[in-house]
Amino acid sequence: MTDSHNNNNKRDDQVNIHLEQQMQQLLNKLQLDDAPAGGSLVVYQAGKCIAQASVGMAQLGVDWQPDTLSLNFSTGKGIIATLVHVLVSAQLLDYDTTIASYWPAFATNGKADITLRAVMSHQANLFAITSIDADSETLLDWEAMLVNVAAMPITKPDNADIYNSAYSALVYGWVLGGLIEAATDMSLAEALRHYLTEPLGIADSCYFGVPAGKIDDVATVVKHFATEDSATANLMNSDSSQRSKRRKPVLKADSEQTLNIYANLPSHPCWQQFAISRNLSPINTQLNSNQINRLYFDHSQLNLKNYKAALIPTSQTPLDYYDKRALQAVLPAVNGVASAKALATIYGMLANGGVWQGQILINPATFTELSTPQVSGMDAVMPTNMEWRLGYHRLVQLCHEQTQGFGHMGYNGSVAWCDPARQLSFAFVHNFDVTMLNDIRQFALTEALLGMIKTTTR
Repeated sequence: MTDSHNNNNKRDDQVNIHLEQQMQQLLNKLQLDDAPAGGSLVVYQAGKCIAQASVGMAQLGVDWQPDTLSLNFSTGKGIIATLVHVLVSAQLLDYDTTIASYWPAFATNGKADITLRAVMSHQANLFAITSIDADSETLLDWEAMLVNVAAMPITKPDNADIYNSAYSALVYGWVLGGLIEAATDMSLAEALRHYLTEPLGIADSCYFGVPAGKIDDVATVVKHFATEDSATANLMNSDSSQRSKRRKPVLKADSEQTLNIYANLPSHPCWQQFAISRNLSPINTQLNSNQINRLYFDHSQLNLKNYKAALIPTSQTPLDYYDKRALQAVLPAVNGVASAKALATIYGMLANGGVWQGQILINPATFTELSTPQVSGMDAVMPTNMEWRLGYHRLVQLCHEQTQGFGHMGYNGSVAWCDPARQLSFAFVHNFDVTMLNDIRQFALTEALLGMIKTTTR
């Protein structure tokens, strides 16, 4: 029996080595033309790390690693949502109790009856950051923003009658953060550490508000790399002063090499079939980034009025989220900082039904609630059916059997998700200068991994 057990372990190790090699090769290819930028991915199954891969530099002269701290924008929403579920499991919060029951100041301007369930499924009409008059300095002030959010009005989205949800891209974090502080009588950082990251062993690699001693460890985009020497300046191929002023990613045409890489990805035949069926591409043509991305996000359905209301504050000076002050501020909906390994661990616990290394962080009843879809149909802000659970959207994929997987992606195309049917979790973080609406890396990696990992039964 011991020999059989050892043989099974050896076979598992061989499978995992092969998977890791495949994911590393794929990540290498998906660096595309964007070196020296790169990223890391981590995969867990049944509580065990089965693959990790890295490529490129996180900072000038610093290679990406699975434990590199990274700004992941809205991927961090999955972290704060998971903290809420741990608190629900501990009976400190309840999904159907009003926010104002815990946080009385929140009851103003028609918000008295808004429940935690409505907020976490993006059905509370609290999506418009434009309804709050706050400059950049105020956005970085946690206490001031809690006051502003408590006083904010409800805002219905444009064409509200055709939507069932409106993604709260920025406001969401202050609502949940203020609620968590009210329910626990702790700061958000203390509650995160006590209830979630310490039990998971990731307390030093997951933050809302990076400690001063960790700030220099956070990966940054290439435009922020130091450029003292001419070799690095040539590598970046851009004037540093112009890069420091630019905040939006640069849109560029795909090179022939990039198109060839896409054409040889395992998901390309699937993408071609969908592109043809949706009249996005003629038969047997190589698909470009825009065509592939449009398979996942229907750009023609983007409501710009709602999108801008949700994502663009009224401040005349836009925030650079990679700036040290912004990284140290508490903006839970948008500036979650974590490593790929930390994110994969959080979702690894979720993939195991709320259990991690024998600890029950989320009980079965709470797990059933959090993983059950709450709303379907096109979202008012995001141009797709997000199929919101409580704090997570559906696993965004096209090429595999329907799954009950869920997770959260970020503005820059980072992502973390789990698939409980496979006891599988995945996280991908990076410093490529792209957005989720013009990049395809997270989709290519997700499709490839799902094709390699078969469904398991617990």
